[in-house]
Amino acid sequence: MKLIFFIGSWLGKSIPSETTTKVVNYTWKLEKLMQELRDRPIPDIQYGIKQIYADLSSNCLTCADRVGLNEAKKCLDGTRIEILNEIVDWINNTDAATPRIFWLHGQAGKGKSAIAHTVARQAQNLGVLGSCFCFSRVRHHEQLHTKLFPTIAHDLAHRDLRLRPLLVEVTTNNYSLRDSTDIAAQWNKLILEPLSQLKGSPTGNVVVVIDALDESGTEGTRVTVLNVLAAYGEELPANFRILLTSRPLMDIREALNTSPHIRAMSLDAIDTELTMRDIHLYVSTRLKILRGTFTDENFQQLAAKSGGVFEWARLACDFMSPRSGVIPKDRFHQTMSHAPGDGRTLLDEMYTTFLKDLFRSSDERQVFRSVMRQILWLKDPLPISALDFMRDRFPQEDDRYPVGFVLNCMASLLAGASEVFTPVRPMHASFYDFLLDEKRSREYFIQQEGAHCDLAVASLSVMQTGLHFNICKLETSYISNLEVADLEKRVEENIPPHLLYLCRFWATHLQDAGFDPDLAQLVRRLVTGEQMLFWLEALGVSKLIREACGALISAERWLQVSLLFMCNI
Repeated sequence: MKLIFFIGSWLGKSIPSETTTKVVNYTWKLEKLMQELRDRPIPDIQYGIKQIYADLSSNCLTCADRVGLNEAKKCLDGTRIEILNEIVDWINNTDAATPRIFWLHGQAGKGKSAIAHTVARQAQNLGVLGSCFCFSRVRHHEQLHTKLFPTIAHDLAHRDLRLRPLLVEVTTNNYSLRDSTDIAAQWNKLILEPLSQLKGSPTGNVVVVIDALDESGTEGTRVTVLNVLAAYGEELPANFRILLTSRPLMDIREALNTSPHIRAMSLDAIDTELTMRDIHLYVSTRLKILRGTFTDENFQQLAAKSGGVFEWARLACDFMSPRSGVIPKDRFHQTMSHAPGDGRTLLDEMYTTFLKDLFRSSDERQVFRSVMRQILWLKDPLPISALDFMRDRFPQEDDRYPVGFVLNCMASLLAGASEVFTPVRPMHASFYDFLLDEKRSREYFIQQEGAHCDLAVASLSVMQTGLHFNICKLETSYISNLEVADLEKRVEENIPPHLLYLCRFWATHLQDAGFDPDLAQLVRRLVTGEQMLFWLEALGVSKLIREACGALISAERWLQVSLLFMCNI
């Protein structure tokens, strides 16, 4: 104490006096803050709590992106009235014995996704949509089936504040659930148990839409999801509804057809007159600009020709739509000349008709196959700009041409075909099936051979020149990525889509490529040079560093196989 007074006197200050003053000031400020808290309206406090749990719950699960509602896919107004009303009645039914799951199935092109997105949109407008999850064949590599239930849980928690602390608690107590691939554990811990803990009366019926389950992968990837829905779907709360759509594949049919809590309906079994009515309305609406050329009888003929396949009707309308060099009446007669058959045969005929009109010579078909081979064997769809950038590095000089020469005329078959920055992908999954089945597509069949070698060479070549030190132009490397406020913006501005794709999937394409000495040399340059560090940096700032380990393991395996191949020559 004497020392304190001595130092205080030496500094010309009274330390005990100043300390007392500060304590008084802090006490006064604390009292003031507590009074403000007492005076603050309860809704403000609730909102603050809501935001805290929103931040926590949004980071506690590994969820899928770009899988939600797409309003562009909804049914044409005035069509599908009966089936939509039936589904809405099922959603709104308050009887506790109502089946929790509605399985809507049908052959390719029957309009299952259109119905799913229409229901999701109506549910969203009414405030009863819990989640909408749409599988896509082009995203098999993402293992979306492992993100199905975490994404649904996240969406439900976004809708119902009461679920947020429950999800935070369960993932805090069991950290492995954040990115677990155990489907059954996800269902129990993230869906069933949190829902069962909600106290008080339910907030009305809630609907979850799962579209195109058949596009989630192979039978092996679907089996656990199907087992969970078939065995435990009945344990869902009485106000919970799941609308599920798919093609009636054998494994899906066997799993879902025998469960009493699953209501099944086939679009193939809907009254033919109702389907023809809807397709007639669709065709007459799409081709209304040609009413001077076509009669209502012509529209009726097209509807009858469709065999109830909406995708065929869409393609037929596109085929006949007026544009340069097209005589709609001739296209109509050509379309009507197709041999009758089931939905798949009709679509095959229409795809063949389209492609024959676009690519008539053998050289044109060869160019088409080359471009489509690049598109179909990508692990994630890319826009035309990125496709061109990669194609400039293909090993064969004859393959280095702009893909727009082929794609610009394929807007009816491919999304993004006429846009520079929209990822290119087939408009309908049936087009994939057609192109990859030689018996169906014949001269338009797309072989896998050589595709991955081309993509691996392009990947490594672009990375060699495109990657460099401090690619995002960070001012310092002494802070973590989390502390860089505008990191996402920097990544977007400095790592173009094609380069990010190549950083992620070069090793995947390498693994599927056969041995090639030039390709092996490119791999050697990457793994032994400074580009390896630049690659790791690019993955790190893009929050994809976890993918590096798998890529290096794949590269090691490919090199080992290549070494054995060379030794046996």
